[in-house]
Amino acid sequence: MNSETNPEDAEPFSIIDFEKGDGLIAAIAQDHRSGEILMLAYMNEESLRLTLKRGEVVYWSRSRQKLWHKGEESGNVQKLKGIYVDCDGDALILRVEQVGGAACHTGKQNCFFRRIDGGKIEDVGIQVFDPDEVYKK
Repeated sequence: MNSETNPEDAEPFSIIDFEKGDGLIAAIAQDHRSGEILMLAYMNEESLRLTLKRGEVVYWSRSRQKLWHKGEESGNVQKLKGIYVDCDGDALILRVEQVGGAACHTGKQNCFFRRIDGGKIEDVGIQVFDPDEVYKK
C-alpha cells in the first residue's frame, strides 16, 4: 500500500501545499480544551518544521517578513497539542495550550473580539493584559 492510499505512511509535509499560497499556509490556532478559536496566522515550511521541533508554535510574520515565535515578547507562548490539515492541504488547525491566557497582541484572550451585529461593531473580548505594559516600545 503506498502513501496515497494509506495516509499513515505519508511523510507529513507531503500532504501540505505551500505552493498554492506562495509559500504560506493559513494556520488557525484553537484552544485544545475549549475549542475556542484564538487567532489566524500564517506558516511557511520552516516555521512548521520549527514548531514540530520545539513543541511551541512558530509563525511567519507577513508584516515583518520573518519567523515569529508566538509569545517571544509577551511570554504568551502556544504549546502545540495537535495539528490538523484541511482537505486541500492549504490550511492547518493548530490545537494549542495558550500560556498566559492571551493569544492576541492587543492583550485580548483571542483575536476575534469584534462582533458585527446589526451593522454595529461591539467589542466582546476579554482583556487579559495591557499591551502598553507588556510591549513597552
